[in-house]
Amino acid sequence: MFRKRTPPTLPPEWLIVGLGNPGPQYAGTRHNVGFDLVERLANDHRIQVRTAKHRALMGVGMVAGVPVALAKPLTFMNLSGQSVAPLARSYGIPPERILVVADDMDLALGRLRLRGSGGSGGHNGHKSLIASLGTQDYPRLRIGIGKDEAVLDHVLSKFHPDERPVVDDVLKKAVGVVERLLTDGLERATEQAALA
Repeated sequence: MFRKRTPPTLPPEWLIVGLGNPGPQYAGTRHNVGFDLVERLANDHRIQVRTAKHRALMGVGMVAGVPVALAKPLTFMNLSGQSVAPLARSYGIPPERILVVADDMDLALGRLRLRGSGGSGGHNGHKSLIASLGTQDYPRLRIGIGKDEAVLDHVLSKFHPDERPVVDDVLKKAVGVVERLLTDGLERATEQAALA
């Protein structure tokens, strides 16, 4: 007989947030790779991201032996902080343990970069987070989506079929980087991301 996976009794030590825009029309777009990574983590670690809380879909479970909360804000990208800040407060998670995963046009398609802090880099999701958290000192994993002169059209476009293998590969590598961050810390995970 199939038994439902019992959620951990330990409170989450990390909040892992994927940035994106809600709604089926944005599924599979470049701007939503943060959502894609949270979904990949959830699938790999059998975490159901279905609970509505603080204007986000979220779920709690174990990743690499560490209790985490996974979240996808439903506020649209440029208001992400209005969801993430209250979520973090509700779990008592400090900014240095909020990992934010988002797209980055300044990175080539398929590249990863992990940093412990930094500015917004012109990314509206990070602008909102910095304003709502009152700090830019939170780790962020950036997933390269490539660049185009038509910025808005580019970030809201879907990946071309010939790009999908590259995207699938980088998402798989990104899961490994997140797991390394949780188990071995920021420095080791940053090194791993640089090799992706």
